[in-house]
Amino acid sequence: MQNIGEENEQIEFKKSTGELKEGIISIASILNKHGSGELYFGVKNNGDVIGQDVSDKTLREISQAIADNIRPQIYPDVDKKTYGDKTVAYVKFRGDRAPYLAYHIPRIRVADEDKVMDQDFYHDMLNKRDAEKPWELKESKYTVDDVIEKDLQLYLRRAKEANRITFESEDPAVVLDKLELLAEDGIHLVNAGAVLFCSSSMNDVQMAKFATDVKATFTDIRREDRGSIIGLAKVCEQYIIDAMDWKADIIGLKRVETPEIPVEAVREAIINSYGHRVYNNYQCNEIDVFKNRIEIHTTGGFPKGHTPEEFLDGNKKAIRRNKLITGVLYYSDDMETFATGLKRIKDLCDEAGCKVEFRTEVDDFVVAFYRNLREEWNNVKQDLNVRDNKTPITNFAQNERSLSEVLSEVLTEHDYNKLLPIIRVLEDDAKITPRQAENACGKSAATIRRYLGILVATGYVVPEGSTNNKIYKVDVNKMSTKYPKTQ
Repeated sequence: MQNIGEENEQIEFKKSTGELKEGIISIASILNKHGSGELYFGVKNNGDVIGQDVSDKTLREISQAIADNIRPQIYPDVDKKTYGDKTVAYVKFRGDRAPYLAYHIPRIRVADEDKVMDQDFYHDMLNKRDAEKPWELKESKYTVDDVIEKDLQLYLRRAKEANRITFESEDPAVVLDKLELLAEDGIHLVNAGAVLFCSSSMNDVQMAKFATDVKATFTDIRREDRGSIIGLAKVCEQYIIDAMDWKADIIGLKRVETPEIPVEAVREAIINSYGHRVYNNYQCNEIDVFKNRIEIHTTGGFPKGHTPEEFLDGNKKAIRRNKLITGVLYYSDDMETFATGLKRIKDLCDEAGCKVEFRTEVDDFVVAFYRNLREEWNNVKQDLNVRDNKTPITNFAQNERSLSEVLSEVLTEHDYNKLLPIIRVLEDDAKITPRQAENACGKSAATIRRYLGILVATGYVVPEGSTNNKIYKVDVNKMSTKYPKTQ
């Protein structure tokens, strides 16, 4: 029987993968002591090779078990070795992010044993790891030549108008050096500089509009896979501005337009979502436009151990996830460094009469703006219709659910999307003529007859009048009976 030596602090032997859990514990223990090591399945403790069946499935099971049960994750080499007529499974591993946990417990190698780590020693290792160079200061693949000059110029103009940058040069290399955004080689940008001023894939964002108050049917979806913080913040802001309702008033001789959500509050939430997001988690920020609210999602969640409510009075000390990024955005007056962002958003919304909600999720922090003016304007429409002795057009808006919500559930997604222009007219006016439906959809009379037939079949739209003067109306009684207003 062949012998391959003795166990030591960096080499562990297991008789078979029946001891897989114990082997994984040894991997974490060795990493915490030495940063690298080897593990064999099919070898006795004394080094005698007894072998075991090692198939591709065996190797996959070992890899999966390691991936599932060691944190932070490692990516070992898992293979098989042959000694004479015996085959063993062989794992070679290394890692530089100690302390490692196996099955949620930190252990450390002592001779050929795996001992549970002392709590103070564990915290010392953890603090040492956390003190390493943060992600935003690490060298990126982007160089000065990759900088989007128009975004840098826009940034400089804002910073000089705010009197927070006083140097004269606008040369990208000089500016980036003064902002401490260049790596040590003077050519590459650190990650903070890359996301601020380059077309970086780390800034990706997804934006979508939904037909109802839930993520059931979307009417528009858009993804920006790359860009700079300076450029994409403007794209996100414009997407929300275009989606919002605006109220127009004539004051004196001037037309004054009021958004349902304060634009300054939206701008603050967007730039904060970029300043405080986690960039190296392979997730993206998200903007969701629902019928009753608009949400801005920041990937990475809220700082652990804290809640948004702690920051609403503006007196809490700032917790900066990306100190360099937020510092650079402070110079351009896009962000403050005193943890006052949430307070400013709330104050702006309170002044405008707009409800805002701050919500923490497992992986996201969410700012939700509620679309108050939509409801107010519907109420105005209803009052006008009642005075004009018309059928109130918002009877179903007073109920718990809207017509579009109901139809999104009873129609197929394909039918709902093609009928959406007609549904919108019905929600506004509670009735529609075939000619109006043709104009709304841009389809032929024959196609519109089929479309209206689909709506009638749901039972929520009823035809009235003769063939030549037919009108299609929302069955308000059915809406009211089936979906009564919540008391």
